[in-house]
Amino acid sequence: MVSVIFLFVLGLVLICFGGDKLVDASVALARKIGIPQIVVGATIVSIGTTLPEILVSTTAAFDGSAAISAGNAFGSIICNTALIAGLTQLLRPVKKVEFSSLAWRSLFFFVTILALTAYGWFTGHFDRTAGIVLLVLFGVYAWLNMVRSKSEEEETAETEESLEELKKISLPRNLMLLAFCAVLLFWGANLLVDNGIIIAGYLGVPERVIAVTAIALGTSLPELVTSIMSVVKGCENVGLGNIIGANILNLLLVIGIPATVTGIELEAQTVRVDAPLGALVMAVLIVPILFRKKASRIQGAALLAVYGLYCAFNFF
Repeated sequence: MVSVIFLFVLGLVLICFGGDKLVDASVALARKIGIPQIVVGATIVSIGTTLPEILVSTTAAFDGSAAISAGNAFGSIICNTALIAGLTQLLRPVKKVEFSSLAWRSLFFFVTILALTAYGWFTGHFDRTAGIVLLVLFGVYAWLNMVRSKSEEEETAETEESLEELKKISLPRNLMLLAFCAVLLFWGANLLVDNGIIIAGYLGVPERVIAVTAIALGTSLPELVTSIMSVVKGCENVGLGNIIGANILNLLLVIGIPATVTGIELEAQTVRVDAPLGALVMAVLIVPILFRKKASRIQGAALLAVYGLYCAFNFF
């Protein structure tokens, strides 16, 4: 057990370090090539921070535990939005958001999650057809990000000396730094999840509950660290973009890949509680921002309260 705890802590350290450097490199890249922070957060950063969820869900599908895949995806959306976005908006609410950047990504998310919820409700599973459709939608999402990034204006932000130094790094080296940070997040999250599951196993917690709480929280730690570092560095839109992008990728890839490989049988609670709640907390986060062009601490407090009740519901 001592070695398990040591590896658990090591994973946390790697995630913290990787998340810190990932924010620096991604913001520097945004400024170097002239695209908005929210675009970088919703694409490059979110892909890097979603790698743990993709690996865990795909591995679980091959191991015959496909229920973990859907639980991990929807649990991560709830964790990303209610816990991580809730915490960051409570600490430092986003002051200014480019409407077009946020609106089309939010619409993409809500259409996808509502369609998936309805499909799962009536069929009781996500089969290979659903998986293939999700992977095709990922291609559409990637294409839309590339096309629309040209028309989305850069948000203003304070320039820090560390970011100015990173801007001097060549584009290939900057991309290599991003890849290295993603590897650290990937490795750290795996250490955290693998050893966290061992620790949680002693409590006799059911598979789905582990998936939507312990695994979802463990694999969402890159998003947590990245979002907090974004707040600390005054780049809140990177954190917000990361949350939205990661939530979209949770639907398209974390569910899409294992569904294409083996299919996913759904537990009733997944489509009755987890998926609808994922859509609800995203609405609490996004809708006020779309109308007011900024967030508030009230949203953050409400989201944190929802996450606390959700965890209590699952365990008790």
